[in-house]
Amino acid sequence: MISIANNEMFARRGQRFMCWTRRILMLTGVLALAYVALTLFNARLFQIAASHTLEHQIHAEEQHTASPSRPAMKEGDVLGKIEIPRLGLSVAVLQGTTSKTLLLGVGHIAGTALPGEAGNIGIAGHRDTYFRVLKDIRRNDEIRLQTSSGVARYEVDWIQITAPRDGDIVAPTSESALTLVTCYPFYYIGAAPERFVVHARRQ
Repeated sequence: MISIANNEMFARRGQRFMCWTRRILMLTGVLALAYVALTLFNARLFQIAASHTLEHQIHAEEQHTASPSRPAMKEGDVLGKIEIPRLGLSVAVLQGTTSKTLLLGVGHIAGTALPGEAGNIGIAGHRDTYFRVLKDIRRNDEIRLQTSSGVARYEVDWIQITAPRDGDIVAPTSESALTLVTCYPFYYIGAAPERFVVHARRQ
């Protein structure tokens, strides 16, 4: 009888444990989904604000009220907007490539030409957010880069997969070029071992 009672007690404890485990896992899932939703919502709001900022910069440039000397840029400052019409991409280009910045948009790589300037402009983005569409990019696709000074059009001339520390891909060039960089493979779990690089020449 004692053995049966003990078995029933252990069974009840096991059921309670499984019940609480299910509740904890469900709560964890709900919180994770809420965090993702909040992050996406915040990024969307930022994109709207960045669009207004760029419009203001363009208006100031048209009215010749922009400062004659470029002020010092800070991480996260809005530099422009990049569009790839065929892929439906339209996203703000921000200064810098910190994790926080790349959650809100795509980032200008330090040491490369600035958007609107001659040279090789390097722009990085996350493979699981704004630059996920690069998996479908093709040669000859058009890329537009809008800044306060106007719209520059580029045409994709090559696509390459490289090692993470291959700095040559964003090395300075005499020609006007645009280099987009994201992690690869696109659906890799964890820190991706390679980089997906799209190079385009100005038209």
